[in-house]
Amino acid sequence: MSSTGRTSEPLSYWHATGAPLVPGDSLPEATDVVVVGGGVLGVWATYWLAKAGVDVTLIERDAISWGATGRNGGFVGAGLVAGIGPTAERIGEQAAWDLWKLTEDGCEIVRRVVAEEGIDCDYRVPGSLGFILGDADLDARRAGLGELAARGITAEVLDRDALQSLVKTPLGDEIAGAMFQPNSAAVHSSKYLSGVAAAAGRHGARLCRAAVTALEASGNGALVITDRGSVRAGRVIVSVNAWTDELVPALSGLVVPVRGQILSYEPLPEVFTTGGGAAVTPTGEYWQQTPDGSIVIGGCRDDAPNKDVGVRDPVPTSGVISRIEEVLPRLFPKLEGLRVAHTWAGLMAFTSDFLPVAGPAPGMPGVWVGGGFCGGGMSFGPRLGQLLAEAATTGATPASIAPLSAERSSLT
Repeated sequence: MSSTGRTSEPLSYWHATGAPLVPGDSLPEATDVVVVGGGVLGVWATYWLAKAGVDVTLIERDAISWGATGRNGGFVGAGLVAGIGPTAERIGEQAAWDLWKLTEDGCEIVRRVVAEEGIDCDYRVPGSLGFILGDADLDARRAGLGELAARGITAEVLDRDALQSLVKTPLGDEIAGAMFQPNSAAVHSSKYLSGVAAAAGRHGARLCRAAVTALEASGNGALVITDRGSVRAGRVIVSVNAWTDELVPALSGLVVPVRGQILSYEPLPEVFTTGGGAAVTPTGEYWQQTPDGSIVIGGCRDDAPNKDVGVRDPVPTSGVISRIEEVLPRLFPKLEGLRVAHTWAGLMAFTSDFLPVAGPAPGMPGVWVGGGFCGGGMSFGPRLGQLLAEAATTGATPASIAPLSAERSSLT
């Protein structure tokens, strides 16, 4: 099994500084479960199946984390992309909080398994700051923290003075304060997921490199057809996110590819002691400074045609990258020495209700599907991978993921 990979897509900071694992096992003729896709969901599903002693084969067409997971911001933090309020309006308050809990569980799984498996991935818990811009009533923001506290969620609204102690460059006048979530973690995305995949291999999983081109599903199992041969599987988990519709046609137009664009700056002395985010544009921006001093920052989709929705080309564009380069100098005007080291893009997948899909693939018996994380896969993936592994083992879908059904009414 090789530890270096090759593709024609631009290297992310994560791939350039931590070569992703390239699967090297041979395809079997048959296996109990095939997992398609070596991103965060597929790798975690494979890990849990292997830990349970299931004969599982992961099939990835490139390298582990080569898709969205290895091209993201490196954050592991609980939460729902649309927020609790809008999600509760769609699926009910308790169901929304139950999904929030899935993301909390996912974050805890990462912490625990990274330690148990000895995964060297720069895991740390620096917390995250959501910068509040413009004329904002911080007291009103604080009043909204009561329900979070009642549910055991730690968060704090900081004024400029308190915030300045966490940022080692003067704040720009536009910054009113920030929401601080101290339990948010960060990782080196490529090292992290390659480490989980390697652990799955140690527990008995096969990690194979091939492109899955079709699935033929029936009540007696599925035939997984690849460019390197076919595999007969008892059950299948499809976890290819932006490419979901290629294998599960019923989700065409429901799980939609969305390009995210990111860059990294050359290492600087410590400026940001936490992760950061702000709504400089309506679609939001996010950044972190890594242990080697590099700053990884992405966002500004609002400046792309159609917000980069429906785009499957994982190559950054000069217009969006230029806008990303304006973000930190705007918020922190005295920050100097920013020199771009890497630019890249990654393909996420979104849904209309900003919730992932996880459950049986419509019209495909014995096949389960997960994806459409809307940028939240790092927290959802570990626990949903565990639940889909349970489904593939028992043949029954866990009740806790019923709100994420591919046939739910809020998914249009």
